[in-house]
Amino acid sequence: MTGTTVSFQAKGVLFTEKGAEKVRDFLDSQGADVTTAGLRVGVRGGGCSGFQYQLAFDDQKDGDVIFEDHGLRILVDAQSLPYVDGSSIDYVDSLQGAGFQVNNPNVTAACGCGSSFRVEDEEQVSAV
Repeated sequence: MTGTTVSFQAKGVLFTEKGAEKVRDFLDSQGADVTTAGLRVGVRGGGCSGFQYQLAFDDQKDGDVIFEDHGLRILVDAQSLPYVDGSSIDYVDSLQGAGFQVNNPNVTAACGCGSSFRVEDEEQVSAV
């Protein structure tokens, strides 16, 4: 498989300690090959603020930008990268529930549900 060449200097996407622990636990429980499998972090249009995160356990695909942190892979498609670049992936267990949380420095507004967000200048970070 081949990766995608990114036309800007990416800061990357990282895990917190707890985020890495939960990803490792899941991949281990599935018997996944950590040399090709990881957490896919993507963005799609929608939600009340304009964009929504898509997180899924997946295998590497052609065109993915791959970041490695804590011995694990973070898979990002080239179109989503400008929206999530510089983010950290955490795992939070609170009264509202448990799950992964994206701490994204590019977000200028988010809705109350925490899964929808907006960036300052959507045209400036367009990946196409």
